[in-house]
Amino acid sequence: MIETLSKKTYCRICTNQCGMVVDVARDETGSEQIVKIRADREHPLSKGYSCPKGRAIGGIHHHPDAITRPMMRKNGELVPVSWDEALDDIAAKLRGVIDAHGPNAIGVYFGSGLGMDASGYRLVDTFYKALGAPPKFSPLTIDGTAKLLVAMQVGGFPGLNPKTDDENCDMLVYVGVNPMVSHGHNTGMYNPAGPIRAMARRGEVWTIDPLLTETAKFSTRHVQPYPGKDYAILAWLVREIIDNGPMDLAQPVQGLDDLRAALAGFDLATAAEIAGVPQQDLTDLLAAIRRKGHVTVETGTGVTMSKSANITVWLGWVLNILTGRMNRRGGTWFHPGFITQFDSFELPVMDNPFTPGAPTMPEVSGIIGDWPCAALPGEIEAGNIRAMMNFGGALARSFPDTNVLAPRLAGLDLHVTFEIIANDTTALSTHVLPTKDQVERADIGFWDTLSGSLSMIHTPALVEPQGERRSAWWVISQIMKRCGLPVPDYVPESDLQQGADEAMLAALMPGARASFEEVAATGAVVLPMEFPGKWVDAHIERMGGWKLAPEALVGFWQELRAEDEAQLGKPRPLCFISRRQRRKLNASLTFLGSPADIILHPADAEANGIADGDKVRVSTTRGEIFLTANVSDTIRRGVASIPHGHEVANVNLLTSIENVDRLTGMVLYTGIPIEVAPVAA
Repeated sequence: MIETLSKKTYCRICTNQCGMVVDVARDETGSEQIVKIRADREHPLSKGYSCPKGRAIGGIHHHPDAITRPMMRKNGELVPVSWDEALDDIAAKLRGVIDAHGPNAIGVYFGSGLGMDASGYRLVDTFYKALGAPPKFSPLTIDGTAKLLVAMQVGGFPGLNPKTDDENCDMLVYVGVNPMVSHGHNTGMYNPAGPIRAMARRGEVWTIDPLLTETAKFSTRHVQPYPGKDYAILAWLVREIIDNGPMDLAQPVQGLDDLRAALAGFDLATAAEIAGVPQQDLTDLLAAIRRKGHVTVETGTGVTMSKSANITVWLGWVLNILTGRMNRRGGTWFHPGFITQFDSFELPVMDNPFTPGAPTMPEVSGIIGDWPCAALPGEIEAGNIRAMMNFGGALARSFPDTNVLAPRLAGLDLHVTFEIIANDTTALSTHVLPTKDQVERADIGFWDTLSGSLSMIHTPALVEPQGERRSAWWVISQIMKRCGLPVPDYVPESDLQQGADEAMLAALMPGARASFEEVAATGAVVLPMEFPGKWVDAHIERMGGWKLAPEALVGFWQELRAEDEAQLGKPRPLCFISRRQRRKLNASLTFLGSPADIILHPADAEANGIADGDKVRVSTTRGEIFLTANVSDTIRRGVASIPHGHEVANVNLLTSIENVDRLTGMVLYTGIPIEVAPVAA
């Protein structure tokens, strides 16, 4: 006899975390099978919305390549071993590295795989600090450094992340962001078509992107700049608004005269030519802003993975500030935090994000303790990093220059990967440790400030762990204990103890706005939020006003402007931009079938002898991949669009660790020159 139970949970594939209902069938032997997944219509936040990624939870859990036992490399092959054998071997090798070379010879990657595991991620940080803060890597230097850099340089605090007030905004400019696909990226937007259409009806929504994205199709107007040149549009708008309005400051500012001087002479013709768009696009956008008297600018990874990332994000903030849209209705809001309450204490002024970086990349700094991901191969080759602890990261597909990185990883004596599905990174590992997946563990919405509301959610475990999977926090605590690192007193001895997982979650919320018990009892606690937030205005007033012209960013702008003005009139190479896909998320969900394709403008396809559906070789000086041609006029001429995260067509075979942002060390992941050619059948 088979019993089917409907259980409520929430999706942890992206930070949106939509409510889901999962039907679990259990037979008389106790075997469990996820048979149906649907959106939870009663969820107080997502209210019945889900996307294909969320409905893929069962496919992840029942994946044919699921890892359910610890694996250890013996005689060149990964073989199943007991937890004790794997953990003892890892601990012995870690201790050996520490004793011989010091803890700084251990690299730690805070991967997205454990990033959505609240108690697991907490223990990663505990492990890292117990080691003495050795070289740290994270997704920050893959796609997010510009936002943190600007938050600190302009706003004096890394936790300031402006979110669009979707309910009231009537003049919005999306730059390199596609919330119709990546709706967990910034504002936690559920069912994004509705809010975008509503904003367009109230006023105007403009999308600036080389590709006619799903979001652009719902927008009032679409502008298609050359990749990495969108900054020129914003720079001209800022100069015009400073000189002729509309300016309506909601908070005090610093450096307005310095900013005016830095932008002097940057005229319409120059801006349009650098961006590669008609001058009419710029004048029409400025006219729309002046009609409304304000503008809200939101940027995404199409910006933050480009060469001009720091400048575009900075100028987007400046436009919001100058037209009074920071921390104001119809503009942007700032999350006050649910676990850590930013509005309950005086925020410190933290305006210097730069920290010591990798010895093999002395020309760039770290950023708030993170080393550039691009530095990892060189650090291994130099013998500085001798062991790698990879907490849930698809290094082979997310780190740059895979041709260089892969052999370095394969040569490590210790490369521990926490993972639930076999992939190209586990194949390069010495140990693979399977931890509970999202339906096997209890959890809370640990990344509370990425939510679109002041809320906290909880889910119980839905099914028993497959095979020998254990809680990530227990695995990490065992490694610490066995290699002589102190384990906090609050950590239970075993995850097999009743209530141990819940105790770990409760330990995350001692000062939260609601108790763990309240959140666990209700599944979701949603609280009213003060908006505008007085805590934001008070912080900006204490620091003397928004810093409009930070020295590092002004210097970067001057370099970029001079470089691009020197190239005016010269031909531009065909280059590629990265994109996300609706039925894929970064390196995961390949089984959903999103194609590894390259979108090419018909003129570019014809110039290279390529027809729609052809197999295409795409190459740079670093490597090559093979994709299927998707010939379409949705992309501007001179640009190709390639999805990232595919194993069979890994875009990081085209990137280079030698091409990094000098301020943050982030590798250029988009706007990279390529050559394309058809491949004979």
